Amino acid sequence: MSDRIPMTQSGYEKLRAEVENMNSVEMPKIAARVAAARSEGDLSENAEYHGARESQGMMQAKINLLADKLARAVIVERPKETNGEVVFGATVVVKDLKFGDEEIYVLVGAGEEDFDAGRINVASPLAQGLLGRKVGETVAIDVPAGTMRMEILEVRFEDI
Repeated sequence: MSDRIPMTQSGYEKLRAEVENMNSVEMPKIAARVAAARSEGDLSENAEYHGARESQGMMQAKINLLADKLARAVIVERPKETNGEVVFGATVVVKDLKFGDEEIYVLVGAGEEDFDAGRINVASPLAQGLLGRKVGETVAIDVPAGTMRMEILEVRFEDI
């Protein structure tokens, strides 16, 4: 997995802080649970011990995943103005041609996505279908739920 992951400086800092918190706060708590459960004796039938070890493994896996994202991160500076083309960091206003409603999406990097708030990962199928397109274009994007047809109404940059 050598693919670079685009993200803003704030997204990078958010992920880095999350990894640091997991390493310095959460993992020591879990290690204390493991030690306490280990001190109770026979480990073969100690459910508390096995549960704590499982939590420790899941936390380590999450730390490894986020650390990998950080290692592959490429900090992308967002442009301050647009030529009408959809790029990383852009706020895109589209019209859903099936339902007629307008949607607003902000193309963000890993760790910054929040679909409910319209912040979509630039690597998602929806964002990939919008990248490089211009205002006025109609696009058909294959997503897991089917094909979305939309018209790009506006491309702008806002503080995110």
